[in-house]
Amino acid sequence: MSLELFNQLEQKVTDTVEALEMMKLENEELRDENAKLKQEREEWERRLNSLLSKFEGSAS
Repeated sequence: MSLELFNQLEQKVTDTVEALEMMKLENEELRDENAKLKQEREEWERRLNSLLSKFEGSAS
């Protein structure tokens, strides 16, 4: 294998490792954001159910 081919391969491996690290960081950020959004949704559902139960209670 020529030195030039080896250097190209080495650069591709380095680029791939860097891209993988960036994806891991992005994945972690997205997991955190997803957890936050799930928590917000659960809070909205709880509040909405509370309001609905008040309407149901006043309708009877």
